Amino acid sequence: MSQDMTDGQKASQKAIGEVKNYIDAQRQKTLLRFITCGSVDDGKSTLIGRLLFESKLLFDDQLENLKNVSKKLGTQGDDIDFALLVDGLAAEREQGITIDVAYRFFNTEQRKFIVIDTPGHEQYTRNMATGASQADLAVLMVDARQGLTTQTKRHAYIVQSLGVKHIVVAINKMDLVEYGQDRFDELVKDFRAFSQKIDMEAFTSIPMSALKGDNVLEASAHMDWYSGPTLMQHLNTVSVTDKVAGKPFRMPVQWVNRPDLDFRGFAGRVVSGSLKVGDKITSMPSGKTSKLARIYTVDGDLDEVLAGQSVTLCLEDEIDASRGDILCAGDANLPQQSDNFHVKILWMSEQKLRVGRTFRMKIGAHTVNASVTQTKHVIDVNTLQHISAETLELNEIGECIVRTERAICFEPYADNREMGGFILIDKITNATMAMGLITDAHSGADLDQRTEELTIGRADRADQKRQVPLTIWFTGLKRSGKTYIANALERKLFARGCHSFILDPGNVLPGMSEDLDFESSDQIENVRRVAHMSKLMNDAGLIVMTCFTSPLSFERRMARRIIGTENFLEIHMDTPIEISLAQDSQGYFEKARRGEIKNVAGIDMRFEPPKAANLTFSLRKHSPEDAADIILAKLTEMGVLGG
Repeated sequence: MSQDMTDGQKASQKAIGEVKNYIDAQRQKTLLRFITCGSVDDGKSTLIGRLLFESKLLFDDQLENLKNVSKKLGTQGDDIDFALLVDGLAAEREQGITIDVAYRFFNTEQRKFIVIDTPGHEQYTRNMATGASQADLAVLMVDARQGLTTQTKRHAYIVQSLGVKHIVVAINKMDLVEYGQDRFDELVKDFRAFSQKIDMEAFTSIPMSALKGDNVLEASAHMDWYSGPTLMQHLNTVSVTDKVAGKPFRMPVQWVNRPDLDFRGFAGRVVSGSLKVGDKITSMPSGKTSKLARIYTVDGDLDEVLAGQSVTLCLEDEIDASRGDILCAGDANLPQQSDNFHVKILWMSEQKLRVGRTFRMKIGAHTVNASVTQTKHVIDVNTLQHISAETLELNEIGECIVRTERAICFEPYADNREMGGFILIDKITNATMAMGLITDAHSGADLDQRTEELTIGRADRADQKRQVPLTIWFTGLKRSGKTYIANALERKLFARGCHSFILDPGNVLPGMSEDLDFESSDQIENVRRVAHMSKLMNDAGLIVMTCFTSPLSFERRMARRIIGTENFLEIHMDTPIEISLAQDSQGYFEKARRGEIKNVAGIDMRFEPPKAANLTFSLRKHSPEDAADIILAKLTEMGVLGG
């Protein structure tokens, strides 16, 4: 019995050792993430199914189920339809198309793989772009019969723009063109001409039949004219170096880890570079510096942290850093900061882009309000021409200018994916509207070029009128007295010979904003338009008074930024809502309470009072004439009114 136990223990220890060796071997394998993309019905799902089948990575029950489903829903008669292996949604199997992104894991003796199967339909381009943003390599499928389609070119452009450097052009369905070399050479020539236009450095072309297995794992007996690698040989051997490892250290702070009084660390995932205990570290955007005291992980402390690792960093000093801040190595080669960017955008919503609309922009761990201030052009993926456009529609790719509410840290996407890639999120529905990449900071010079060309500038016009241009921004609930006071003020300014103008819903909504309604996003757009109009009137030397509710603080910050802080005077009408109700002779609030009008501040929408308005009035305490006199005195004090 004792001898039997010893033999059993030896067998157990041997088994444990074999398992440990297997796990260690798996850990040593490199991981390749690759995407299959291309036009509709080019064979993307079939290729992945074939890879899994021939790699003998399917369980018996999976294979049996695949055979049964193939008989019921397949397109290959009695043969296995490999596309059904990854088209898992019922709608996908019924229609024979890929709708959602599918992820599959498999491995060979040389490498581990995560394969991302993406839709080919133009309607689901956003799903394809999501998958491409995570890939190291792209297998671009081309139907040998159809050649390069618009969607093929769109997908090629997207993977190139998203920094996928390794491209395999898989000329599929060669069995349907009699495995002809001439057709293969023709399509490779076509793609090479297109690739040069989008600055694609290189690509590997492979003729194959995913359905029959030609050049997938084994070399095809039907195409002896081809001497290159099979797809699996290429996937196993392609060198995907970790380009972020040699870049400067960057770790966006996900959260501040403070479980007790004795521990404080900054948790996050390192997106580039490396750092050792004792190295100098800088927190951006504050610029505060310290030294790395400890690298904490759930498996124990480390002496060095590398790109891709999720850790908690403890510093020697108690510096201020919070979610979204960037921890950087040393105090040189720090990320840039800006609130204005040149970007490329893939618009992912069926609702077209409206310039000036405010979104939440998520870049890394940081979220900030942002708006597209200019659409420079749309890119025609067929000709790659830049077409002038004022908006973007679903699946269109454009180059735009984006402005954020405040300066953020970034690096161009070409240098660092994590620091230069972002998404735009609808503030109301939380839907992802667009994905984009920052190409560089925008100085604003091209926007200001027209102004610089004017012979007579703002200062000349102001001197002529003997006044300082200014926008007086009245904010407050409907019927709180904004227009009453603005009218009283304008009468006094007119009597003094000043040049002024009032903008309010009465003269803006019937013309400049007649295409807008009461939706929250439209109200934000109205504020943007009014701010730009006010700036133009200031450029003409005028004093402008705007009378709009503008209930949200970020709307007023946007207006202040557009107009310029030095030309912006904010006045808050803090009139109680019961007095506003008494002034409402047209029943505006009653209609809002009955639901006939939506998004009314004070009823079904919040009003965020200014924290530091220049002046505050209330119809309970001030008559319009008295308030106008106080504002007039303020303008005189500021030197706005000339002699």
